[in-house]
Amino acid sequence: MIKIGITGGIGSGKSYIAHLLEKKGIPLYDTDREAKRLTVTHPRIRKELSALLGTEVYQADGTLNKSLVANYLFSSPKHAGHINQIIHPCVYEDFQSWANRQAKVGAEVVMMESAILFESGFQKAVDYVVMVYAPLDLRIKRAMFRDSASEEQIKARIAAQMDDEEKKRRADYVLFNDEKMSLEIQIAALEAWLASRKTGR
Repeated sequence: MIKIGITGGIGSGKSYIAHLLEKKGIPLYDTDREAKRLTVTHPRIRKELSALLGTEVYQADGTLNKSLVANYLFSSPKHAGHINQIIHPCVYEDFQSWANRQAKVGAEVVMMESAILFESGFQKAVDYVVMVYAPLDLRIKRAMFRDSASEEQIKARIAAQMDDEEKKRRADYVLFNDEKMSLEIQIAALEAWLASRKTGR
């Protein structure tokens, strides 16, 4: 079985591309969604977050105290690293277990979608990295529309992520979501590329 990682910066359209591939039958592991699930259900995460932030990090109904976590995150740049060190290893393990289950039911290719694939070390969990690339001005415009955010807010978020040129350099395959090159043709080419990897050609 081949594991691929789908990544790209804010506004690149990586989630859209991932869902197009999912419609073509490739199972999708969404790291954002699964990290949120694991944060409230995984015993190790609950124990370590409680040790870091106090038992009030979880509310009486078991849900995460988001305002407490947000205050901690924004109080120091180092704090995001502390939380990521707790959550990311569990997401990594969960993806491996999920991929094994997919293999048992016959999946030949699975994918992980993550905006921070390289920053989190998740690229080590996959065989190939597919990067979704779009021009910066188009990414800003898309993200402003999607998130109802200002240009300055989006630029600040982009600046906090790994540079797209660096992601492109590290990726095994690049899809251009620039509203010029046909996505249909590019995805067909990606499918052919993956098929050649499966057969070893």
